Amino acid sequence: MFFFFAGGLGQQVRQVLKSGAGNCIRCGSEADLVDYDKVLKLFFVPVWRWPGKHPLMYCRDCDLFFPQSLSPPPTSQIALATCRFCDRVVKPEFRFCPFCGSAL
Repeated sequence: MFFFFAGGLGQQVRQVLKSGAGNCIRCGSEADLVDYDKVLKLFFVPVWRWPGKHPLMYCRDCDLFFPQSLSPPPTSQIALATCRFCDRVVKPEFRFCPFCGSAL
């Protein structure tokens, strides 16, 4: 006998608590502080939802959920520089790029 399961567990935004509360740790764009639901999907149809324990940061550009403790402050609050090798935004006090490892 063979069983095939097409489903998965994911997260979905329930409510935006604070818009533009920080920056994304992956792409550097603006991220929101949100309440979220964990969602069990079966054949891509949501069948079960339950609330998440703590608010998370959510990036709309790269669809990433991450803890608020990992979020850098919004770009309006800090001066930023750009890595000349990978062209990503980094803090000016860094001596090495956290993305490609090259010296700044």
